Amino acid sequence: MNTSLLSVQLYTVREALQDDLHGTLARLADIGFTQVEAYNILHIPGLGEALQAAGLTTPTAHVRFVGLELEPIFEKARSLGIQTLIDPHIEDSRWQSAAAVQGVVADLEAAADVAAGFGLKIGYHNHAFEFEASFGGRTAYEHFASQISDRVGLELDTYWAVVGGADPVGLLGELGPKAVALHIKDGPGTRDDKDQVALGRGSMPIRRIIEAAPAALRVIELDDSRGDRFQAVADSVAYLTAEGLA
Repeated sequence: MNTSLLSVQLYTVREALQDDLHGTLARLADIGFTQVEAYNILHIPGLGEALQAAGLTTPTAHVRFVGLELEPIFEKARSLGIQTLIDPHIEDSRWQSAAAVQGVVADLEAAADVAAGFGLKIGYHNHAFEFEASFGGRTAYEHFASQISDRVGLELDTYWAVVGGADPVGLLGELGPKAVALHIKDGPGTRDDKDQVALGRGSMPIRRIIEAAPAALRVIELDDSRGDRFQAVADSVAYLTAEGLA
């Protein structure tokens, strides 16, 4: 049984993945990964076979499913051995009022009911806008997290939380076991994706973040970078290993 908490979001190496699926996954395995976080699972032919060939699993994956036909998406996720399927983006217009957030909660809870029939759990991944909208003295994300049940896991993108004005360390303390996974990124905390860098080379409090949610999956991701993203992933693994955080 895989007990590693280290993963990588495949979107980070999307160009390489498109050019050479098998070679890219093998390269990630050579870096030391035993698991990855897939994305776009309905539209990457041969993903399951390529993962198996590289000796990788994908316990979590990103797919937008809220508002879509759930059954074919969940069936594909089950066929890939995914355990938690995470919706990576629910439109910012749905985070502008308490009533709208309650609708998001209802949609995710309903999806969790369907997912259970496929042996799956679901989750949600944030961007910055969930923290930028506020009402009643709390951010939209805080409203959301207080209402959602434990059946819906939260994958906190710690970098975008900072961009949105939140303290990820304090927030993780509030979320507790609801935070089942983390997107670990580094950089200056700006909106420009290209400012993102390898872990340990920016201003994010990486150690404090991981220590605030020690049981959560640690998913390395760069949305973009001015340098080579594959090298940044390798450097990030080296950093986490050297710091005893891998």
